[in-house]
Amino acid sequence: MTTADDATPSRLRDKPTWLISQVSTLAHRLLADGLATAGARGYHYRLLAALQESGPGSQAQLGRRAGLDRSDVVAALNELAGQGYITRSPDPGDRRRNIITITPAGRRQLARLDELLAEIQDELLAPLSASQRQQLILLLSQVLDG
Repeated sequence: MTTADDATPSRLRDKPTWLISQVSTLAHRLLADGLATAGARGYHYRLLAALQESGPGSQAQLGRRAGLDRSDVVAALNELAGQGYITRSPDPGDRRRNIITITPAGRRQLARLDELLAEIQDELLAPLSASQRQQLILLLSQVLDG
């Protein structure tokens, strides 16, 4: 319950920067908690999705596709390899580089995570109608693209 002492000042409640930040915090918590139930993290999903959509690639390419910092890619790939979701093989064109490929188990995990993410989206956006959800997606996309 909100009291007068901890109520958000009205001058903040109409600022998109503040609202987006608050929704981002909520979304991050829901996402982390939900993915944890499947033994996954956000960067696992991003890497598997990038592999599924773009095909095999080097660690550097995959990190760029997934929007991950280079320092996080190797650890994340080690975790995925340990679970049998990806394989590494030497690049025939450059033996110093590995090519990362999603495995059938990785495809199954990605499908599970897709279902889980759909549930998380529904939970986050429960107060909105279907048309409001589409409008929100459109508006947020425009902000990002602008």
